[in-house]
Amino acid sequence: MWNWLARLWSPCFPSDSLGNRGEVAAARFLERLGYRILERQLRNHFGELDLVALNGDVVVFVEVKTRTTLLAGHPTEAVTATKQRKITRSALAYLKRRGWLGRRVRFDVIAIVWSGEDHAPEIQHYISAFDSGDFGQMYS
Repeated sequence: MWNWLARLWSPCFPSDSLGNRGEVAAARFLERLGYRILERQLRNHFGELDLVALNGDVVVFVEVKTRTTLLAGHPTEAVTATKQRKITRSALAYLKRRGWLGRRVRFDVIAIVWSGEDHAPEIQHYISAFDSGDFGQMYS
């Protein structure tokens, strides 16, 4: 019940957290593919965008999910329809703020399984993992 209060006083992403390490690995992975990272852990009142990147002329919003095992399921299973709506709302706010509503947009998911510090992360990149579903009139 008081979880929201505890979150106000706790650091959102300690620099050594698994999620943060996964986002750093995902950003490096994308940069090696030629993407230009514009933003990391961008927050607005709709939620958070893990990574915002440019792939040529396409603005790519990337959700990064990192796990240590698959016991709780594949990381992509955490990108639910509700999570997709939050990402889409955040993306729309970002595009409006930048004056980029006419730009081409894509939503990718990067799933990382990182079983330990002494192991390299297993990175899977799902291009166009979901679309905006015309939510919030993304292209108007």
